[in-house]
Amino acid sequence: MPEPQKNVLFIVFDQLRADCIFGALANAVPLPNLRALAQDSAVFSNHFSVVNPCGPARASLLTGQYAFNHRSVRNGTPLAAWHPTLPRELRKLGIEPRLYGYTDTSHDPETMHLNDPDLKTYEGLMPGFREMVEMRLEQSYEWKADLKAKGYALPQGFAPFFQGVPDAGGKIEVNSPAFYAAEDSDTAFLTNALLKSLAVREDESWFAHATFIRPHPPLCAPAPYNTLCAPADMPPPNRAATRQLEAAAHPYLEATVGASHLNNVIFGLGGRISVDNAEDARALRAIYMGLAAEVDHHFGRIMSYLRDSGQLDNTLLVVTADHGEMLGDHYLWGKQTLFEPAFHVPLFIRDPDRPASFGRKLAAFTEAVDITPTILSWLGATPPAAMNGRSLLGHLGDVPPEDWRDHVFYELDFGEPDEPTIAQAALGLPLAECNLAVIRERRFKYVHFNAGLPPLLYDLQADPEELHNLAPDPAFAPELLRLARKMLDHRMRHAYASHSGRKITNKGVVGPG
Repeated sequence: MPEPQKNVLFIVFDQLRADCIFGALANAVPLPNLRALAQDSAVFSNHFSVVNPCGPARASLLTGQYAFNHRSVRNGTPLAAWHPTLPRELRKLGIEPRLYGYTDTSHDPETMHLNDPDLKTYEGLMPGFREMVEMRLEQSYEWKADLKAKGYALPQGFAPFFQGVPDAGGKIEVNSPAFYAAEDSDTAFLTNALLKSLAVREDESWFAHATFIRPHPPLCAPAPYNTLCAPADMPPPNRAATRQLEAAAHPYLEATVGASHLNNVIFGLGGRISVDNAEDARALRAIYMGLAAEVDHHFGRIMSYLRDSGQLDNTLLVVTADHGEMLGDHYLWGKQTLFEPAFHVPLFIRDPDRPASFGRKLAAFTEAVDITPTILSWLGATPPAAMNGRSLLGHLGDVPPEDWRDHVFYELDFGEPDEPTIAQAALGLPLAECNLAVIRERRFKYVHFNAGLPPLLYDLQADPEELHNLAPDPAFAPELLRLARKMLDHRMRHAYASHSGRKITNKGVVGPG
């Protein structure tokens, strides 16, 4: 008798903030398909990325490790070959891990010849995956080939490709549409490839990891998504009254907030918009939410396919984002900072074996490192000891784990080994000291900097926008000491543990593998 079908669909949206699902942005632009999923799955409302940007975030997602263990801490930093990964663990189970999209994995140069072309791009493929369709931000050749075959004249270069079409007067506006139609977008192309592939695998178990570029900038959306959302409906960014006040809170913020720009957020506007202008922020937020709405539409197509093909109740569905986006909060754009919007992301888990969990909103602190252990556990495997995360399946049952974490941890390396970043240069720090780490509890959030820089402390109950640094206040000195010790405990508890829990004895190897 054949084994019952047991599928996994693991979807990652790029740069989708949590409040796009539940929060101010969601109230302005509801995403109907993701909102519907919230009634048909478990929603983890306090889920966080543990590092950014894209490459490091995905390394943590797929290794189950904090960045202080895998150390692939920036786009372009190699991921050492010895780390356990989701695709390799799946292969041990006899499962072919199929990838639709990208992992942004920079390869280990110790395992390759230095002339290997894979060592000339940060958009590499994590070893172990079978690449079903190539879809990357800078090297999306298959999508571009599809556009060319459909008769599009392709712009040359990266920026022109993601630049809005000028109006009759030759002017590009914030909401100028992309040169391609919505049915031919990168999001549509990837969805089409996924559905086409799954349609010929309906009689077998499968694993699919689908990674969507959007709503990651550049902010350029095809019609009608470029005008779907009205700037006036967008909530304004959360920030101090002036950029100068925001920057004055800390030397790191003085370097980063004061130098924030929109050059990588939107192309073709020639400095006609400003990080200081709240109306400009609303206009850009509207394009971002238009891209999110486009992603939501195509996610709805995937859900319709799973239902119509009878596979939804045989499929573990995990939907999340690699990291968030600042969207002008604190006068910042992008994600390489310390604030909540850059790390707080959505997480949905639809476990067909636990239908009682559908519609639950779970407030436990969960992290990106928990995703791979969850998938492996659902497939009946024991996650490797080197993985820091824990399976979330217990939260879907009637009795959640009693010993669950009471905080989240995340970190950021803000230096570069080739060209110093603005913060690196402004602070005069060597590469090894260009980093920060965060412990975030229900109430307090503690930010620790290397190189003797002062800490930051926020009371998130009284100050959810993170505008008032309490660290200089002597009354909060005990909290600073407590949280600094807690962060050290966390680092020590989760140090790389491939073999540290094992021992060679005269009876052989003892301890977990």
